[in-house]
Amino acid sequence: MIKVFVGYDHAEAVSFNVLSHSIQNNSSVPVAIIPVRLSQLEGVFNRDRNALQSTEFSFSRFLVPYLCDYEGWAIFMDCDMLVKADIKELWDQRDERYAVQVVKHNHQPEETVKFLGAVQTKYEKKNWSSVMMFNCKKCKALTPEYVNTASGLELHQFKWLESDDQIGDITNDWNHLVGYDKYREDAKLIHYTVGGPYFEEYQDCDYAEDWFAYRDDMLHCSQRGDVQKKVG
Repeated sequence: MIKVFVGYDHAEAVSFNVLSHSIQNNSSVPVAIIPVRLSQLEGVFNRDRNALQSTEFSFSRFLVPYLCDYEGWAIFMDCDMLVKADIKELWDQRDERYAVQVVKHNHQPEETVKFLGAVQTKYEKKNWSSVMMFNCKKCKALTPEYVNTASGLELHQFKWLESDDQIGDITNDWNHLVGYDKYREDAKLIHYTVGGPYFEEYQDCDYAEDWFAYRDDMLHCSQRGDVQKKVG
C-alpha cells in the first residue's frame, strides 16, 4: 500500500479533499491518504506559527518519517495540487540510494504575495519540499524535537541530511508549477503554488478546468432514478 501524506490547512479544506479524490480516482493500487493536520499532532508538534508560513503544514510536513516509525517509504505533498495520473508511477521511482527524492526546481518567483495575502518568500531549493518521497529509515534526524526547533531554512533546504548527495530526483512532470513552468498536456501532478482555482482570484489559472472537473466528480452522488436507468 502506498502511503500519501497531504498537508492540511483549514483555509484550503476543499483543496485537500479534491486532491485526495484525484489520487484515489487514478490509482491502480491501494492508497492510504493521511492528512498532516495540526489538530491531530498535539503533543508532537508544538512550535509557534511563524509570520512567514503560508500554510499550517509548512514545518509539520517533516514529521512524516517519524509518523511512519522511520520505516518504509512515504510520499508527502502540499494540498494545493491535483494528480492526473497513477500515483504508482511516482511510487515506482523510489531509489534506495537516497533519503529523499524531489523535483529539483530552480524556482525564483518574482511576485511578493500569493494566496490569501501570504508572503512569497525566496530561498534556495524553493518548492523542493512540496512533493517529497521519504525513505524513512534514512531520515531519523527528523525527530519531533528537531522539527519543532530547526529553522525553516534548515528544514526546507534539507540541512538535516549529511549532504545533498542524499537527495535524489523524481521526474518534473510530478510537480508542475502552475504559472512558472510552461504549460504541458502531460503534467501528472499540477501544483497551484501561487493560488488554486478554489480562490476567486485564481479561477482562470492554467489547469483550472481540470480542478473543477475533479471537484464536480467528487461531489457526484447517483440518485435513485439514475441507478434504475442503469439497471434497466
